[in-house]
Amino acid sequence: MSEWLNVGKIVNTHGIKGEVRVITRSDFSEERYEVGSTLYLFHPERDGSKPLKVRSHRKHKQFDLVAFEDHPFINDVEGYKGGMLKVSKETLSDLPEGEYYYYEIIGCDVYTMDENKIGEVRDILSPGANDVWVVYNEERRKEYLIPYIDPIIKKVDPANKKVWIEPMEGLLE
Repeated sequence: MSEWLNVGKIVNTHGIKGEVRVITRSDFSEERYEVGSTLYLFHPERDGSKPLKVRSHRKHKQFDLVAFEDHPFINDVEGYKGGMLKVSKETLSDLPEGEYYYYEIIGCDVYTMDENKIGEVRDILSPGANDVWVVYNEERRKEYLIPYIDPIIKKVDPANKKVWIEPMEGLLE
């Protein structure tokens, strides 16, 4: 049984040539939307999944615009709105040391180097040059934004769902 990872949600169509607007929830979006790669559409109103081969990809504002082979017109993709594009976990390639897939980091507990628990990684934002981990502290009911940069992130152990950081001044206030 395959485990599926979310790539993005189809929120609308775009133009008349079969493009869909996707809010991406994936790392490595360039790789996911590479021409010729296969994504699987899961729709809440249908059973199972439908394989779709990427014909084209481009960025537009905060969306990824994706078109699929054999879907040249808006009518071909109209019914895909509300669906999730996914990839099988088995198809993911191994990453170089120090790089991680989002699913490996989300859910990790974050500690300072002296073992004080900060919270749990709930989300990952990709606003620019580096990712930012959204860490939630249940006890304080507070969110911390931790940049994924070498001076702060000291050790990552995805197998045990733990991360250690050296917070810079003001980071945890």
